[in-house]
Amino acid sequence: MTDTPSADRSAAPAPDELVVLVARPRRTSRVAVVAAAAIAIFWVTIALLLHGDRTGVYFRPADQVAMAVFGLLMAGAVLLLARPRLRAGAAGIAVRNVLGEKLYPWEVVEDVSFPPGSSFARIELPDDEYATILALQSTDGERAVTAMDRLREMYRTYGDTTRSQRDR
Repeated sequence: MTDTPSADRSAAPAPDELVVLVARPRRTSRVAVVAAAAIAIFWVTIALLLHGDRTGVYFRPADQVAMAVFGLLMAGAVLLLARPRLRAGAAGIAVRNVLGEKLYPWEVVEDVSFPPGSSFARIELPDDEYATILALQSTDGERAVTAMDRLREMYRTYGDTTRSQRDR
């Protein structure tokens, strides 16, 4: 077993441990909700309107239900894009992207950055690795800048402290 800290891949930390900064994407979330609603309405409407036609194709109720369920599943998949969230506090940085949430303790965070030309912010990790933060997107403009400034301030407060203690 190694003594180097790593990202906690278990369940997300308790919400009260990370209450200093919470950030979510605004524009992507709104677009995802509207797109999901449109997809669901489209497929449910098609399912209700298709009964049969003069070509001999007959849609049974099971086919209609399957089409509606398919549309709802597609809408649910699009809603996953509205899920990203960033929570940061004394325990570290918790990043929830599309499918999962990971806690990165300050001990493993080498820097937080928003590279020029990049769409998303990221956490710099040991060994030239990084974790993308989908919650901080360039499309959110000033909101993303403000959140990134606060995250950098927290890194200077918590990350530099843990780094100097570890290097002793």
